[in-house]
Amino acid sequence: MCEQAIRVLFYSSDAPFAEVVTRALGPGYEVRTSELIESEVTPAAQGWCEVVLLDLHDSTEESDTESALRLMDEIKKVDFVTPIIAIVGDAEDTLARSIIENGAYDTLSSPPDMSDLRLLLRRACRYRRIEKELADLRSRDLSAGRFGEMLGTSEVMHQVFETSRKVASCDVSVLISGETGTGKELLARAIHRMSSRATGPLVAFSCANLPETLVDDELFGHEKGAFTGAITTRRGRFEAAHGGTLLLDEIGDLPLGLQSKLLRVLQERSFERIGSNTLIEANVRVLCATHRNLEAMVEEGRFRKDLFYRLNVVQITIPSLRNRRDEIPILAQHFLQRFAKQFGKNATRFSPLAIHALEEYHWPGNVRELENAVQHAVVMTDGPAVETWHLPNSIRGDIEETTVVRSYEDEVREFKRRLIMRTLRECGGRKVDAARSLGVARGYLHRLINQLQIQIEGDDLDVADVEESASQEHVM
Repeated sequence: MCEQAIRVLFYSSDAPFAEVVTRALGPGYEVRTSELIESEVTPAAQGWCEVVLLDLHDSTEESDTESALRLMDEIKKVDFVTPIIAIVGDAEDTLARSIIENGAYDTLSSPPDMSDLRLLLRRACRYRRIEKELADLRSRDLSAGRFGEMLGTSEVMHQVFETSRKVASCDVSVLISGETGTGKELLARAIHRMSSRATGPLVAFSCANLPETLVDDELFGHEKGAFTGAITTRRGRFEAAHGGTLLLDEIGDLPLGLQSKLLRVLQERSFERIGSNTLIEANVRVLCATHRNLEAMVEEGRFRKDLFYRLNVVQITIPSLRNRRDEIPILAQHFLQRFAKQFGKNATRFSPLAIHALEEYHWPGNVRELENAVQHAVVMTDGPAVETWHLPNSIRGDIEETTVVRSYEDEVREFKRRLIMRTLRECGGRKVDAARSLGVARGYLHRLINQLQIQIEGDDLDVADVEESASQEHVM
């Protein structure tokens, strides 16, 4: 959400109408008006504003439409990412369609519902700021927002990268935790490349869903004749990683019987192959990754406490993608550029609705799922913009349903519901902060939550909310 006053450049040939709309917007909006017909877009004015509001509610002549489209072309030449919102007449479907096809962010019917206009201006403002951040990232060195192959611009990811840089140069065990698809292995590889062992090998092994005997053999190897079928001596992963780094992925799945053996190797820095009594030096740095809660497993007796403490010298937790949603457009654009170059496509950007669909999806597969979704979209698109219909069905389904099937009232209701749910997530479920961010009373927000059947844990309403809502006349 836009915390500062939103700067709006309002083009209108109806001065009284523009004045009424400007006053009705209220605090939080800084509006400058200009004549619509034969207006010239100056870089200074365009650089000042964050959203352009175009008044076409009384445009009945073809010349008016041509002037509006010409003005839109000039705006886009000065600054392509500035969103344009047009106010059109109730029956002007053709004009609204032309405006959208020419690159407008959205349209509203006249007279505009002021709450809908405020919400649309806020969303357009946020879209522009994201696009500006993307442009800035493309034009400058990304080292501050990168760690190895990982990209992150949020404060929490900066902390992850900073901790990783500090721990990379220290030869200690690191436990990397996070949901599936968050990039745990990428982070481990980056730590290895920045460590003093970078010239040595990086050997990765997943402990997931393997029998204990096979894991034992994979990690430590065996001597010839150690068991039936052992026709040659085999080096294990610890030997292969000598002088370098061993990444044990899904360490939470390591069988209990091997946990004690791994602890002994970490303590004594040596091990024996299966079927041998000869000690082999283990000059290896161990990095571990898991999507499980190892502390809870320790309490349940499913993971050794002493091994946990040995591995958990430094723990780095990578947050899920849904907990850093502001990075979704940036990561999506990063993947778009990579796959467009790889596949020889000319796709350069996402449409506003496509970005909205990506932001609203819950991403159970995190960054890996986002990467695959963008790859799918690039394959499907032929033009410069990725639209919602280029995205996988699981992501675009709800968005397309509201666009094709639902009535205007249903669309507005769904828009409100998504906006409130998103704002509540951004505010950590705090209704007071969400109401302040949306510019509505707490009591009114509470009524909307009930009307739209939004489920919130610990949903209580105090007397102050009711008293405040009674004095408000906001209409969404």
